[in-house]
Amino acid sequence: VDCRVVMPLYGSIKEELRSTMKFITNIMVPVSWRRQYCGVFEAHMNGVIYYFIDNEHYFKREGLYGYYDDAERYAFFSRAVLEVIPHIGFTPDIIHCNDWQTGPIPVFLDTCRNNPFYQNMRTVITIHNLKFQGRWGLKEIKDAMGISDYYFTSDKLEFYKDANLLKGGMVYADKITTVSNTYAGEITTPYFGEGLDSLLRARQGDLIGIVNGISYDDWNPQKDEFIPKKYNPRTVKAGKAANKAALQEELGLPREPDKMLIGIVSRLTDQKGFDLIAYKLEELCQNGGCQLVVLGTGDEKYENLFRHYAWKYPHALSAQITYSNEMSHKIYAACDAFLMPSAFEPCGLSQIISMKYGTLPIVRETGGLKDTVIPYNKFTGEGYGFSFANYNADEMLGCIFSAMDVYYNDKSAWQKLMKQAMAADYSWDISAEKYIDMYSNITGIPRPQKKPITPPKAKKSDFD
Repeated sequence: VDCRVVMPLYGSIKEELRSTMKFITNIMVPVSWRRQYCGVFEAHMNGVIYYFIDNEHYFKREGLYGYYDDAERYAFFSRAVLEVIPHIGFTPDIIHCNDWQTGPIPVFLDTCRNNPFYQNMRTVITIHNLKFQGRWGLKEIKDAMGISDYYFTSDKLEFYKDANLLKGGMVYADKITTVSNTYAGEITTPYFGEGLDSLLRARQGDLIGIVNGISYDDWNPQKDEFIPKKYNPRTVKAGKAANKAALQEELGLPREPDKMLIGIVSRLTDQKGFDLIAYKLEELCQNGGCQLVVLGTGDEKYENLFRHYAWKYPHALSAQITYSNEMSHKIYAACDAFLMPSAFEPCGLSQIISMKYGTLPIVRETGGLKDTVIPYNKFTGEGYGFSFANYNADEMLGCIFSAMDVYYNDKSAWQKLMKQAMAADYSWDISAEKYIDMYSNITGIPRPQKKPITPPKAKKSDFD
């Protein structure tokens, strides 16, 4: 698939990457009654062509979004995507949009259907988190988009007397995807649907769930440069022990090699289930059955909660209230289990990463967590994690205790579960095949014959 990426030329893009970009052209893009400059730059990285939309007024700012004029900024970007296509020597069959920031693209494309150049283009929109919808007043969106009032009715962009950019994209896209199969079902219900469940039910035939993947080049204990001791499925026991000892020493936790170490790497928000953890943190710290390592930032109440308990129980909890890519790698490699009791989780990547490191996830059965974590079955030995169904602190604690029971009382089962977790494949290769099938279905273009995959023979060095 000839896949190309279009994104804003954000001010936060590093100079070393900017220096690789080549100027292509510049055009003027209509933003309602305004005409705004649009520069187009091209860069090549890892075999992929990227196009960058340049407008310093809109994008030369700190961070990416969260500004008062975001509606206008992304209306400009969405319009610019369509306007620059004739100038780059590449005509796509499909424009794949992501989230509310590109929600206007399918709407703008509908206004261009009389133009032969755009007639055969199709669109897909992916929802990464339905909670974020790009909702503003009708007046602001109309002023930013400059299209007919025909598009601002309750069956299109209008949403409870406001306008909703994600809704517009969902109405006009040929297919809607989200990042796990379970979440695709959940968002058609009022509880998870964020006010858009009726639209999603109406479009259920075009709604597809495809789990996100991770890069096993970036997340792989066999070649991770951030961890003290590299390991593979055959050496996981010794590798875990060495990494746990190093992390306990670095964070000032007691060096207790046999104590279960539970990791949390997350945004500290209600969505991630931290209200459940708050209810049971005292009990977990007092119980003596585990040590906890927390890494993340977020809501002040949770940051202070973990700081307090790290002060109160320094032998049981280490709170790293910061962002650190290096520390996250160390936690995945050192911990025995990984706690992720989310209220809702469109996909989740942390549980997938933890499995690659042989760190068994303890999760709530929602969204991508349910799709990716197969719970341990003590009768068959299947699975590679632990899960609970209801959003309830007692159920969560019971699930943690169940994991502790296996960890302390059935060492052979725990070792087997670690190896099964490490063998689970959630690479992008799997997800990409599903996207290609969807693209073929939308366009009617037969997909190329899949080549048979011959697994490489293992060499002794793979397990050293």
